[in-house]
Amino acid sequence: MTADRRQSFSNAGRTSYQKAMNTAIRILTNRDHSFYELKQKLQQRAIENEVIGAVMAECERLNYINDERTARLYISQLNRKCFGKRYIKMALKKKGLRGDAIENILLQKCSEVEERKKAARLLGKKMKASNQEKEAAKKRDNIYRFLYARGFSKDVITDLIRDVVK
Repeated sequence: MTADRRQSFSNAGRTSYQKAMNTAIRILTNRDHSFYELKQKLQQRAIENEVIGAVMAECERLNYINDERTARLYISQLNRKCFGKRYIKMALKKKGLRGDAIENILLQKCSEVEERKKAARLLGKKMKASNQEKEAAKKRDNIYRFLYARGFSKDVITDLIRDVVK
């Protein structure tokens, strides 16, 4: 914390700042959090807004929170779990990860080719279970709902179903 900030707090303020900083560090030791998530968690603990602002600034200065790093890690995690771009985009929004930099990371990590590969891999797994369904229309509907719920685009799903279900 800079000397200017330290002097702006009274002794009680410095104590509450230190407690808030300890809380933030404890929260961040488990996993990366976005700026928005950490701020929400500190607000839930009834910490004053002025103290939260100082803690957030210090966490950013020390690179304890970095929304771009958090977005990269989270996108990679969701990609490994075979979620589609639409699902990932909604999950990022929920974490408060927005903006041009985040959108660029999403474009880099979620290409159209990768999207199709993930959907095809999931479809291969789903086909084992859906082969019991006799009617082609029901089979298509089940596959469509499954892949759409996982966040894949309508175009990708339609192309895969056309290739697989006849």
